Amino acid sequence: MSNVSNTYQSIVKDKIYQTTLPAASHWSLMVRKGTQLTLTDVKGGGNLAMLMFNPNQMMEKYNAPDTLKCQHTFKLTKGNCLYSDMGRIFCSVVDDTFRWHDTVCGNSHASHVTEQWSKRDYQTNRNGWLQNGYDSFLVEMAKYNLKKEDMAANINWFSKVQTDTEGNLSLGEPSKAGDQVSLRFEMDTLVILHTCPHPLNKSSEYPKTPFQVTLAQAEAMTSDDPCLNFCAENQRGFENNALYHFGL
Repeated sequence: MSNVSNTYQSIVKDKIYQTTLPAASHWSLMVRKGTQLTLTDVKGGGNLAMLMFNPNQMMEKYNAPDTLKCQHTFKLTKGNCLYSDMGRIFCSVVDDTFRWHDTVCGNSHASHVTEQWSKRDYQTNRNGWLQNGYDSFLVEMAKYNLKKEDMAANINWFSKVQTDTEGNLSLGEPSKAGDQVSLRFEMDTLVILHTCPHPLNKSSEYPKTPFQVTLAQAEAMTSDDPCLNFCAENQRGFENNALYHFGL
């Protein structure tokens, strides 16, 4: 009973919520404008995939090409904003200890997991089965009547992707235990997460890394905000958000 009371007090009085996502799991939540979401790699070497949708207009979703193109980058890190396909900003990266996050390689599929770690299904292996990212997203998306046609390119937090001289992609140096990224949400956003392996992961054993998720009140954006001033495109993105919220 005391644990329930402590959790209730943290949410209602302290305005903080914290939970841990187990390895190979999926979760979703509606993150309100003005909330800071901090993601922590508990053990190191993990991958936390994310999709974002506008809960009031589900056709509006995270747009990886626009996010990278308008900020002239291949990676995500502190100062970057994450755009929707309507030119609005879902959230801003306000803190980051890892400094390189992937948003081009997408999801692991059942075929990737089977090829790398053999096939295990829930019917046979129960909790010892090996989940894949694509199906994890679909299961969580179904709660909101979203289907595979609604899938978009996702973010892979804590996964650094590098390329060789021939253009072959591979995972770079892994994250360390305790690495964090903090996101300030600029509009109400449906966030869908999974903790399944990155599609380029070549580990000999299926990686099982949990993540800590912390929700708190974000500090208000100021005129010298690094995300606002990262580039002129970000300033226009925040203008689009201001128009979207006009009158509220």
